[in-house]
Order: sequence, then structure tokens, then C-alpha cells
Amino acid sequence: MRSETARIAADDALLVGDLALPEHPSAVVAFAHGSGSSRHSPRNRAVAAVLQGAGLATLLFDLLTDAEERVDAITAEHRFDIPLLGRRLVAAVDWLAGHPGTSGLPVGLFGASTGAAAALTAAAERPERVRAVVSRGGRPDLAGGVLNRVRAPVLLVVGGDDHEVLRLNEQAAAMLAAPHEVHVVPGATHLFEEPGALEQAAEAARDWFARMAEQRDAQR
Repeated sequence: MRSETARIAADDALLVGDLALPEHPSAVVAFAHGSGSSRHSPRNRAVAAVLQGAGLATLLFDLLTDAEERVDAITAEHRFDIPLLGRRLVAAVDWLAGHPGTSGLPVGLFGASTGAAAALTAAAERPERVRAVVSRGGRPDLAGGVLNRVRAPVLLVVGGDDHEVLRLNEQAAAMLAAPHEVHVVPGATHLFEEPGALEQAAEAARDWFARMAEQRDAQR
């Protein structure tokens, strides 16, 4: 596994990320973290490790600059700015298209919390590149009017005991025109902190993205 620092220009900002490349990646997955989190999130890194073990490249990057993070920690003005977060993720998708290690690979997006809405927004903006989306404990409902424009298959992973978020995911699923599935992890709450819960979510994401890679191979 080869790792390198990614520097992605977006909205007059320079965003920093970590790109992990197995020797022969079958696809690449970009992560969009949730409110108040970062590319160092232990939960997203645990999911990324499972994906890497399946031969997928991963990009974990910060949707906000350090200065924006400091402002957001006080005002929370950026974490729910889905158009802003979506543009940042689109910039990451475009960056992957120009990187020699990922340029020919199908792209998947993994979003947690508000990052799920950003992932769906980016999928709607780049339908020719984004081939699959996974939301973990996400807020796809915040993507609003773009949901019916998403063409990539969408997996919504929700904790069975995260009742309000499960309701919001089911409502969002009803607005999706793309193939989709709501995957409920029994007994899990919002952060999937229960024993085995995060592992179940990671394995569901791995299998969803593996299908994306298999479809690419079948089209060759």
C-alpha cells in the first residue's frame, strides 16, 4: 500500500487529504466526513482500512480548511452548507480524474453525517465519474432537490436504534431515482459504537463498492 498527501484546490482554498493506493486498485473511494470531524476520524479510517483490504484505493480529505474549521467550531456555519461541501467533493472527484494512480478508475463516495448529503450532491454533478455512493449514519435528506438527479447506486447504512436518522433516510430513499437500498445495522446507534456495529457497516460498504468494481471489469 502506497500513501501520499493530496492537495486539492477548491473555492480558492487548498484542501489536504491522504490518498492510499494498493498496487492494482480496482476503484477509488473518496470520503466526505461529517460535522465537526476530519480526515483523521477513527471511524472513517477504520472503514477505509476495510476497503483497502479489498483492493480499493481511498482518499480521506478535509472538506474545510483549518481556518474554516476554527470558525465552524464556534458558529457551525459551514458544516450544514451542503452546496459548499458538495463543491469541495466535486473538486476531489476531478482531482482523482487527473491523478495518474486513479485517473482510469471508477469513483465511489462514502459520506458520514452531513458528508452524505455532500456525496449525493457530488454524485449528481459528476454522474459520468461517480459510480456508487454509501452513506453511514448520514443525512441524505439534506441533499434535497438533487436526490432525483443521482444516477449512481446508493446504499444508506443506518443504525437500527438511530430512530430519527433512520426515518430521515427512509424519506430520502423514497426520493431517489437511482437504485438504492437501506441497510439497517440492528442495535446500532448514530456513531456505530456498539461492538461489531462499525464492522458491519464497513463490510456493507465494501460489498457495495466491490459491485462497482465488478461492473467496471464486466464492461471491459
